[in-house]
Amino acid sequence: MFPKNFLIGGGVSAPQVEGAYNINGKSLTVADLKYFEDVKNRKDITNLKTTSSKKIDYALQNESDLYFPKREGIDFYHRYKEDIKLIADMGMNAFRFSISWSRIIPNIDDGKVCQKGIKFYKNIIKECKKFNLEPIVTISHFDLPYKIVQKYGGWKNKKVISLFTEYASVVLNELKDFVKYWIPFNEINATIFTTFVSAGIIADKEDNLLESCYQALHNQFVANAKTIKIAKKINKDFQMGCMLAQATCYSLDCKPENVLYNLKEQEKKVYFYYDLMAKGEYPTYMLKYFIDNNINIAFDESELELIKENKIDFISFSYYMSGVNSLNKNLTSEANLFKLEKNPYLNESEWGWQIDSIGLRITLNDLWDRYKLPLFIAENGIGINDKLEKDLTIKDDRRINYLELHLKELKNAINDGVNVFGYITWTPIDVVSSASNEMSKRYGLIYVDQDDNGNGSKKRYKKNSYYWFQKYLKNHLQ
Repeated sequence: MFPKNFLIGGGVSAPQVEGAYNINGKSLTVADLKYFEDVKNRKDITNLKTTSSKKIDYALQNESDLYFPKREGIDFYHRYKEDIKLIADMGMNAFRFSISWSRIIPNIDDGKVCQKGIKFYKNIIKECKKFNLEPIVTISHFDLPYKIVQKYGGWKNKKVISLFTEYASVVLNELKDFVKYWIPFNEINATIFTTFVSAGIIADKEDNLLESCYQALHNQFVANAKTIKIAKKINKDFQMGCMLAQATCYSLDCKPENVLYNLKEQEKKVYFYYDLMAKGEYPTYMLKYFIDNNINIAFDESELELIKENKIDFISFSYYMSGVNSLNKNLTSEANLFKLEKNPYLNESEWGWQIDSIGLRITLNDLWDRYKLPLFIAENGIGINDKLEKDLTIKDDRRINYLELHLKELKNAINDGVNVFGYITWTPIDVVSSASNEMSKRYGLIYVDQDDNGNGSKKRYKKNSYYWFQKYLKNHLQ
């Protein structure tokens, strides 16, 4: 059995599920500008996740001729009651979702709050409470208003800090009586790897892209600290967490040079973010990296003090796979945000993501030992090209095997003494893929009858993994 009050549920994001992109005044987001590209090799998502000024212009000039999957989502905006009930009927006790900034303050810098947007999210929480689902709210999840890009050039502009905290303050105050667990930024390290979606930075418009990205990241750290400060004034019992795309990697072998290289990569891609938000200061290894790479970040002492005084309460992360590093840099595996080397001891999914359930246990032990903060697995799952059979069943035994192995290692980590208080599977229902923008890459335990071009009845069907998870929760939750 899992510990008492352990949270197990499913997670979704606003741009991947909601749809209704132009209802009640909602303005466009960076996700709304990603049109579907039917490429042959969907394992290589580098071009798909890179957004150039040319692609943006093409999207805006040819809107009527293109299909924008995240504008439609899976119509969660109108079907949330049905979907939340299906999730609750599985036996889950938690539901992670995100709020769209553009739905709350459509014009961004006039401060005018859309009450219909507020009502929509309150209704979601009302359904969660109805079925005893603990809501876990992400305030920003790859859904930056496009007006921020147009007017301010994205997160590299310090003006966005105050705009975001005004928005976050509205959300925190409106939902203060219903939500305990908050994540200000989804996968905050994505700012360095998916610059447009995460930070609103258009790569080909930057003279020093790396510097612009780290400036944007610093501004997000400041906004994160300010959001925590605001939250604690509203309710000191709010639990405020950080969230990363976890890039757990091993050295390719025991060659000391490769071991050292892997350590340096882990510092830069993983530990830096946790170190800053958990300990409240820039680590010396990162300051040295800035010097070596001619990265000059604009900040003042008050911002550093703010970060130091407003640290996170818990650490959360997404975990899908692991990778390996070596000086050879044979980057043949592309998964989530990262290009990695393949581990010869692991199998991979059909999208090339290497499956490593023991890596989850290693990650949990590592983070607990390093930070001694409660841990929360915010995303874990596998994308499979599931098929709806003629008898309306979906046989996804590979997903069942994946989940079973990872949940086993989660329990092993708890038995090791690690303080883990929750686990979210990504996703309880099929969604539009964040990176590749397709429906074919299905993560859900619930099938949505919708193809890559948005065609289909949008009816929901329970997969075999749904019934397996339902039985699993009945036997393992107290």
